[in-house]
Amino acid sequence: MPTGRAPGLARVTLAAIRLVNGSAALVAPSLLARNLGVGSGDNQTVQYVFRMFGIRTVVMGLQLLLPDGELRRASVRTAPVIHASDTASAALAGLTRQIPARPALIATSISALNTALALTANAGGSRQEPAT
Repeated sequence: MPTGRAPGLARVTLAAIRLVNGSAALVAPSLLARNLGVGSGDNQTVQYVFRMFGIRTVVMGLQLLLPDGELRRASVRTAPVIHASDTASAALAGLTRQIPARPALIATSISALNTALALTANAGGSRQEPAT
């Protein structure tokens, strides 16, 4: 189990990644679509999906930065499931050629890093006392 400051550092790093990626999805969804190799015909639909992903990701990032409390602890507890699901989805999209190999590898790698950070942050949460 991680000791010392590792869980807190992992939580804040994961929050920063979520805020950057979520903000990019909100303000520049067409850029992200191009990076995934999405054709211009599908671009409007993909932009809509990226914006939904973006707001979800920004909100989750902000929750990780809240002062210690039940909402932050719940966000830390659910993060591994969310990011493991994202990792599996990105890998599957690449393996089934729904997105080109290089963008799939990048998306899978980022999601896997997020999963590792989420697991590290979550390991630190198990030692905290519940808020009263």
